Amino acid sequence: MMLKHLRAFFSAVFTPLARGLLRLGLTPNAVTVIGTVGVSLGALVLYPMGQLFWGTVAITLFVFSDLIDGLMARLGDQKSVIGGFLDSVLDRVQDSAVFLGLLLWFFNGGDHYGIGAAAAVCMILGLLVSYIRAKAESLGYDANTGIAERPERMVLTLVFTGFVGLGMPQQVLLVVLVVLAAASAITVIQRIVTVTRQARHPA
Repeated sequence: MMLKHLRAFFSAVFTPLARGLLRLGLTPNAVTVIGTVGVSLGALVLYPMGQLFWGTVAITLFVFSDLIDGLMARLGDQKSVIGGFLDSVLDRVQDSAVFLGLLLWFFNGGDHYGIGAAAAVCMILGLLVSYIRAKAESLGYDANTGIAERPERMVLTLVFTGFVGLGMPQQVLLVVLVVLAAASAITVIQRIVTVTRQARHPA
């Protein structure tokens, strides 16, 4: 519920920017690509260098592109199937880049294999959560359920990674990632059960 209110707040804040980008001739798809490149560079360059706080700042600046491109599509009446497809695919790229950046740092200079392993599990399960929904929808089923949605996973990961970069004990991030991994695993099971029930008892 809180994230819904925050999304409404940021939508109001970024609407003037979305209008300005449209006037400059940028398309929602271009903003989606720019945001993904920015998130990926922040995660895969700054995180492996140990710059967890500044990496999080850079990622946060670009991650809002996911909201801005949607605003632009609505304001400019530029909604399209391709745009939705591109947005969904590049969301997965952004998520993977964040967890891969953490994995690279904590398996090397960060010297905390537990966090590195937890980041790897979060990355794999996050992709699986998305794949199950996409595959289910391609078969005509609805798998939009589960306790671990993308916004919650990314907000918690970025917030606590940034705090660790400011000096918070690394164990806190480990606990957060383990909880997220467990929630993602539960979501995988929930979606599989949901699709199985629909397949056995078609409407």
